[in-house]
Amino acid sequence: MVEGQRLEVLPATADRWTDLEKLFGKSGAYSGCWCMYWRVSSNEFAANGNAGNRTALERLTGSGIVPGLLGYRDGEPVGWISLAPREQYGRLQRSPKLKPVDDQPVWAVVCFFVHREHRGRGVAGGLLDGAIAYARSNGATVIEAYPPDSGADRLADPAAYMGTVSLFRRAGFREIARRGPKRPIFRLTL
Repeated sequence: MVEGQRLEVLPATADRWTDLEKLFGKSGAYSGCWCMYWRVSSNEFAANGNAGNRTALERLTGSGIVPGLLGYRDGEPVGWISLAPREQYGRLQRSPKLKPVDDQPVWAVVCFFVHREHRGRGVAGGLLDGAIAYARSNGATVIEAYPPDSGADRLADPAAYMGTVSLFRRAGFREIARRGPKRPIFRLTL
């Protein structure tokens, strides 16, 4: 458990599935994604649809793998961050712009979801603080992030699902590569 800006950050485990389901709602966070976009191929993601992506995340969570962390305020789930060893994200591994920079083992932050009623209240920063602590406690030595760089400090809500450049910079991440004008790769060494 990590306390950050009155945010309790806990692993998304099978016993917290109903909280994750409540947070993501019927639309599965963003358009039926259920945070499976980076984990499966394009064809599998499209074939899954909302229901299939939901089932895939529920199975993953039930298998004992922690696919991310949930943020709670006053006992209610208000946010999500997807964090895991990079090799769990197949699409990230195959991306020409986000492919590995080197052979160093890293954990990756690929997604945030904050309930609309809690946006703009520091939830993403609290989730990131919790993710850093969780990764460190699980043996990670490096965390990567891939926020789009639009040149603006604030992105439209759906565009901010991978976080923002300013969020990661505030947390101590440094840009280590850029394979396109809007696709930096940030790292934090723990």
